[in-house]
Amino acid sequence: MKNKLIVPRIALLCAMLGIPAFAFAGTTGTEFLALYTWINGVVTGYLGRAIAMASVAIGALMSVAKSNPIPILVGIGFAIFLQYTPTIITGILTATI
Repeated sequence: MKNKLIVPRIALLCAMLGIPAFAFAGTTGTEFLALYTWINGVVTGYLGRAIAMASVAIGALMSVAKSNPIPILVGIGFAIFLQYTPTIITGILTATI
C-alpha cells in the first residue's frame, strides 16, 4: 500500500520544486497595498501601543492575583512581539539578494 503513495508524493514534490519559479518579490502588485498600509498603521500606531500596554497591565494583574510571574512575562512578550513583528516581516519580504 505504501508503494502506491510514492508516485503521487514524488509528483507533488516535483510540482512544488517548480513553484518558486513563479514567485515574485514582496513589493510588486498594489492590490493589497491599502490593506497592508491600514494593518501596519493599526499595529504600529496608537492602537497597537494601547493593546501592548493593556497586555502588560492584564498580565500584571493576573500575576498579582495568582502570585505567579508567568502572566506578566507573557504580557511583556506579547507587547514586544506586537511592536517588532511588523518591522521584521517588512524586512523579510522586501529583502533583496
